[in-house]
Amino acid sequence: MRRAFPNTTPSTARLPGAPAAARALVLALLAAPLAACSGDTVRTLATDAGYGPRVVAAPDFVTESRSKEPPAFMPVGVDAPKRPVRAKSAEGQKALEAELEGARGRNQSRGRAAESAGRGAAATIKPAPAVAQ
Repeated sequence: MRRAFPNTTPSTARLPGAPAAARALVLALLAAPLAACSGDTVRTLATDAGYGPRVVAAPDFVTESRSKEPPAFMPVGVDAPKRPVRAKSAEGQKALEAELEGARGRNQSRGRAAESAGRGAAATIKPAPAVAQ
């Protein structure tokens, strides 16, 4: 045997004879307050009413150690200024390459000189005698 349950949906929730435009208008009016929940206004109102998080003051040593000037952070959504440096020309690249090659040659010659000096110093050092046991 099947029991029939009465329809408990409020009459305002179903709009049987309303046209589609009226339904869309009702949905838009109901969605607008819900979309506002993501803003800071609702959070501020909840905090003022006592439902939000408690605001805790920073300890004295924190406030004294912070700079009084506003931080020099770049605001969100603002692009960094364009840099004035441009790509090197072909001549500039060749000059840089030659400079780096020269620096590598100097470093290699210094390394060889240090290696030969180390070999000469190692030849004059006598090993310590073994400790008798």
